[in-house]
Amino acid sequence: MGNFSFKPIVLVTTGLVFALSCAQKSTKTVEVRGVYGSPKPLWDKGYKLNELGVNAIFVHSGAIDQAMVERAKSEGAKVYAEFATLNGKNYVENHPEAWAINEKGEKVKAATWFMGVCPTEPGFRSYRFNQLRDLLSKFDLDGIWMDYVHWHAQFEDPEPILPETCFNDDCLNEFSAHTGLQIPDGSTTEKAKWILTQHDMEWRNWRCKVIHDWAVEMKKILKEANPNALLGLYHCPWDDEEYNGARRRNLGLDYDLLRETIDVFSPMVYHGRMHRDPNWVEENISWFSNRLNIEMGAYPKVWPIVQAHDDPSIISKEEFETVLLGGLAGESTGVMMFTTNSVAKDEAKTGVIKKVYRNLSEE
Repeated sequence: MGNFSFKPIVLVTTGLVFALSCAQKSTKTVEVRGVYGSPKPLWDKGYKLNELGVNAIFVHSGAIDQAMVERAKSEGAKVYAEFATLNGKNYVENHPEAWAINEKGEKVKAATWFMGVCPTEPGFRSYRFNQLRDLLSKFDLDGIWMDYVHWHAQFEDPEPILPETCFNDDCLNEFSAHTGLQIPDGSTTEKAKWILTQHDMEWRNWRCKVIHDWAVEMKKILKEANPNALLGLYHCPWDDEEYNGARRRNLGLDYDLLRETIDVFSPMVYHGRMHRDPNWVEENISWFSNRLNIEMGAYPKVWPIVQAHDDPSIISKEEFETVLLGGLAGESTGVMMFTTNSVAKDEAKTGVIKKVYRNLSEE
């Protein structure tokens, strides 16, 4: 997808109008004013989370320690752990049985920086679920946010990578057992061709069920450890038609299935990475709220994550404010930004966080 042209006058006007509408949301409506990443860069600058209006931190599970949890909670913030669910990097290299296989019978290559995994491989499933149990036993967390929850692909770049997977024995056997279809004998390539040409609909539906089953199992483990904790999902923000319906067709993300289990959806509306106009964030979250028929005050909820990080280009403070406010469009009741460090090292962006979040935290 090509670059969008920016129109400063339209952006400023839209931003002002939308800022007024967001200001009308009460503190009861805007539940979460979050940051993604360790809060240490902000603390190192001398800030306290409550002074910035921040009331939630979302941190990669491997970066959490007890001191961080205690300090964040002492400053009025809830602590949510990002959990890299189906990222197979550093696992598949040592467990080749978990390597995703494409329609040619070959091991998939990394999709830019992402290395997926076969989501049906029993060893990997046990490994991840045990990691989750261990995490929940160590820290008093307010929720788990599943990340990398899709079949091997890359959606965060302007030109997505959308391979056909996974055709290893575990997936073929589970697909056959689930559907009752007897896959003809032959090579992996021949089996994949038979499925994609003769039973494509059943294949796509089954793949969506596999992803949903991960959410079901994760929630079961989470609720056993803490009945009040939330299960969130970082996910691709494409609508139903983009890239020929690739969100469901290739990634396996079926909103109608997932809403049965997910407590909070967090669309990854990274406008800079995806070469979108900043106003796209507001448009996308409004669409998403309608698509899921989100009701204010009920589950599931919508708390998007927007981009502050300067990659692949510089995100100005004006852009950042536009997308931060845009994340509160529709029936959204919270917003967070990627990343804490990107905001901490830029005084202008820190100022945006303080202005927007403190305005939302005060009647």
